[in-house]
Amino acid sequence: MNFNNVEFLISAASPKDFPGNRLPEIAFAGKSNVGKSSVINRILNRKNFARVGDKPGKTIHVNYFTIDKCCYFVDLPGYGYAKVSQKEKERWGKLMENYFSAQRIDLGVMIVDARHAPTNNDITMANWFMESGCPFVVVANKLDKLKKSEIKPNMARIRQDLELPEQCQVIPFSAQSGAGRDALVRMILDTAET
Repeated sequence: MNFNNVEFLISAASPKDFPGNRLPEIAFAGKSNVGKSSVINRILNRKNFARVGDKPGKTIHVNYFTIDKCCYFVDLPGYGYAKVSQKEKERWGKLMENYFSAQRIDLGVMIVDARHAPTNNDITMANWFMESGCPFVVVANKLDKLKKSEIKPNMARIRQDLELPEQCQVIPFSAQSGAGRDALVRMILDTAET
């Protein structure tokens, strides 16, 4: 798969906007300030393909990108932190519910902050993936901000707090340096090719 052959497809504001043409969907989920867009940009080796904002909450729709006409990257609205109205949060929540209940996800990429314990929203998201049976991986972003001695205990804490099954990988990742990119790309390729 050629990660350079990527194009923005649609910003879906409701389920009727989800693409009719079914390709494997790699869905990126995470709290508003965890660096979701930066992780996508690192995978694609692009600077600003997915919008990176200085304020959390830039992603307000379900954004679809077509990767080499083989699969979709789906950038979901962030949860938790963004300073937006309650009405807007409720709209995001409904949109996310509609997306998840459509059972379109072939691989979930759940992004957490490597420096901190998972939030209640992170735990809720992990539970959704586990209850739905949807395969997913946890990407612990911002690895570059940890000391070497903090990596192993932080990864163990993330696994424990999210109560992850053994088969769910936790990938230490840095959108800044590219650490962890190869492991994540392998999982994406395996999903897109099956």
